Amino acid sequence: MFGLLINNMEQREIEYLLKRELEELLLDMDDDRIDPEIKKAMRNRYQTLFQLLRRFTPEQEYLKYILKTTKVNR
Repeated sequence: MFGLLINNMEQREIEYLLKRELEELLLDMDDDRIDPEIKKAMRNRYQTLFQLLRRFTPEQEYLKYILKTTKVNR
């Protein structure tokens, strides 16, 4: 486990970067041209980034990014 000491501006920047990356992954996971194995790796990355986002944002902020499971995503 690591500790991290950052100021408010750095926290907002990390939040922005995480949200932007999660949104990009969501768009890519909806693309039918992408191979299912790659989508699986993207989903794993999404879960990791989502866990990081949870540490930096209040609940109302990260609830928007909870990944909805469907038969296609499994």
